[in-house]
Amino acid sequence: MSEGPKARDRGQAAVEFAIALPMVLILMLGIVQVIVVARDQIAVELAAREGARAAAVAASPSAAASRAANQAISLRPLDIDVTTSIDQVTVTVSHHNDTDVPLIGPLIRSVGLQATVTMQREPP
Repeated sequence: MSEGPKARDRGQAAVEFAIALPMVLILMLGIVQVIVVARDQIAVELAAREGARAAAVAASPSAAASRAANQAISLRPLDIDVTTSIDQVTVTVSHHNDTDVPLIGPLIRSVGLQATVTMQREPP
């Protein structure tokens, strides 16, 4: 008994699927890793904004910025740098993001995220 053309086509489709599946999986995990890094960048920007907002009205800008930035997001550790002048306060928040999505994380190096916000100081 000989195999018909449909049986060979099914076998070829299965082989092509087996070859393409790992590449599609890696691509999907890469997309997930990019989304995770983008989410964390937005969180770092939020922390910088909240820290600058708190520092702009506080008598002690550094303490207020650190407290507000750490309360705003759950990423840890955050490096918070506060620079004040007579009329402005600048808050820079940095976070080192470890790429930890399975299979992709070890292939991509860690990403440093940073955001800087400057606001006008207001008297406390």
